[in-house]
Amino acid sequence: MLDRRTFIHLAAAALAAAGSAKAEAQADTPRLVNTLGSPGGVAIRGYDPVAYFRDGGPRLGKPEFSVRHGGATWRFASAEHKALFEANPERYLPAYGGFCAYGTSRGYLVKIEPEAWSIVDGRLYLNYDLGVRETWARRTKTYIARADGNWPRLTPKDIR
Repeated sequence: MLDRRTFIHLAAAALAAAGSAKAEAQADTPRLVNTLGSPGGVAIRGYDPVAYFRDGGPRLGKPEFSVRHGGATWRFASAEHKALFEANPERYLPAYGGFCAYGTSRGYLVKIEPEAWSIVDGRLYLNYDLGVRETWARRTKTYIARADGNWPRLTPKDIR
């Protein structure tokens, strides 16, 4: 019979292994990802999601620094950015699959302009254009709450 401490350690190890296996299985499980305007299933028009955090703004990714994740191809401006993403994709993935965050708050999915972005509480949010980003900035927390509520029920039929 196992003592309590050994049981807890074994249970924790089993949960960690299950979580790791689940993460590996989900790495290329198709998700609802914004590939609008990009041939070949390239996410967010080929822009590097890590660049928003590391370089302070959008940078176009390069095909030689690509990764498949969530059913889409993500491109990066450098091997370093690619490695950072591969080590922790959830840290860098844009909210709502890279669709316009304001549109998601309104219950639909639309394209984005890479220059229309913000980082709120460590999360990347993309917007349709700079005008929509201004609207988004006025009540960001309200729009995030609405988008968080809408996101789980949105499907490809909600793309405009």
